Amino acid sequence: MKKQRTIAKPVELEGVGLHTGEKSRVRFLPAPENTWYVFRRVDIDGKPEIEALVENAKDELVRGTVLEKDGVEVSTVEHLLAALYGMEIDNCIIELEGPEPPVLDGSAKPFADAILEAGITEQNAPREYLVIDEVIQFSQPERKTDIHIIPFDGFRITLMVDYANPALGTQYTTLESLEKEFYTEFAGARTFCFLSEVVELRQKGLIKGGNLDNAIVIVDKEFTPEDEKFLRENFDIPPDRKIFAGKTGILNDTPLRFYNEPVRHKVVDLLGDLALLGAFVKGHIIGARSGHSANVALVKLLRKKLEKQRLSAKFGGRGAVLDVRAINKILPHRYPFLMVDRVIDFESGKYAVAIKNVSINEPFFQGHFPGHPVMPGVLIIEAMAQTGGFLMMNSVPDPEHTVTYFVGVDNVRFKKPVVPGDQLVLRAEMIYFKRRMCKFKGTATVDGEVVCEGEFIATFVPREEE
Repeated sequence: MKKQRTIAKPVELEGVGLHTGEKSRVRFLPAPENTWYVFRRVDIDGKPEIEALVENAKDELVRGTVLEKDGVEVSTVEHLLAALYGMEIDNCIIELEGPEPPVLDGSAKPFADAILEAGITEQNAPREYLVIDEVIQFSQPERKTDIHIIPFDGFRITLMVDYANPALGTQYTTLESLEKEFYTEFAGARTFCFLSEVVELRQKGLIKGGNLDNAIVIVDKEFTPEDEKFLRENFDIPPDRKIFAGKTGILNDTPLRFYNEPVRHKVVDLLGDLALLGAFVKGHIIGARSGHSANVALVKLLRKKLEKQRLSAKFGGRGAVLDVRAINKILPHRYPFLMVDRVIDFESGKYAVAIKNVSINEPFFQGHFPGHPVMPGVLIIEAMAQTGGFLMMNSVPDPEHTVTYFVGVDNVRFKKPVVPGDQLVLRAEMIYFKRRMCKFKGTATVDGEVVCEGEFIATFVPREEE
């Protein structure tokens, strides 16, 4: 099993931000095990920190990935994060002077070079992987974007872009190994944009730090004297430097580093956004016309799966999110009053889904309508209540030594009887959680039909305070 890695010593870079155009300095620092990537704004009082995790990614992503926490932002982080992820660094503190890292040459390579200069050191803790065991997909039909990840014993990215422009056309690439290919085949791929976008982006207050040396400009319209004047005035291009449309379809015939450099840069962007997962991935990502919003949407799906994987590992679950052995570590109930067989889905603080298989061998059928066995309604309520107990697991510091008590049950309705052979699917959805009080809605279904529902209020206390 691979071990976690960090850099051996501090290293720094400076330049201007791509969109803000402001001077920026970034300093990479070694970090302890299980830190992942953390930005530290040293130019702000208190040096606030922002974890590079998808829950801190802003929803409105315009030509870059922006992280925000407690009103503090860092923007255009994807190239820097791609370098850390691509160089397989698990833990790093990123001190930043300015609102965004420097754009440098528009690729991830300067950051990767800095990591190599600092050196890489192995740590003791094992590396964490999210293992993909089912197909996960995200689509944006309006943008013709599809990005999927499928099970694969390793890590691979296959991307395709399709632009209606002769200079680009359809491009395709595959990254098969971070260790063998990222630095040499992908890190140097530079960011790009179309000439038709430049005016609009600049008028929106973006690409203030862009120039002809840190971006590839694709000529997708007639290059006019007005275009040349706009470029010179807005990007500080000296009069003695020529600007021309070029024969290759790229402004000034800028030589490409790779014949398919744009799609390779899309891989760099994807790696930078994938870094927001907080762990490495074992799976094969397949995408068409991907962008930051689609990448981040996919990572949000992966983050939920990672939380479930961590939860299962924490309590020793197998296969399902939590099997009965793991449940026994959390719920104090035992036979004949444990009403949950498996927890099959869970999102911290939002919902939990569990299963109760109803058998004729249940002890309550011995005396509850023996000639017409029906599961007692109060036990269905208890099963929903026990499912609700899992909602508070990540909100409780020590769930194995905590007991949940229910202090109120409201608006209970029974819709259909539950009989032997039925499988109860129990769902608890959080309404609110304040301090030690939780309110959630419980629903029990059989074959997709609601058999019981109600609202529950619960509190929790340490077992020694019972």
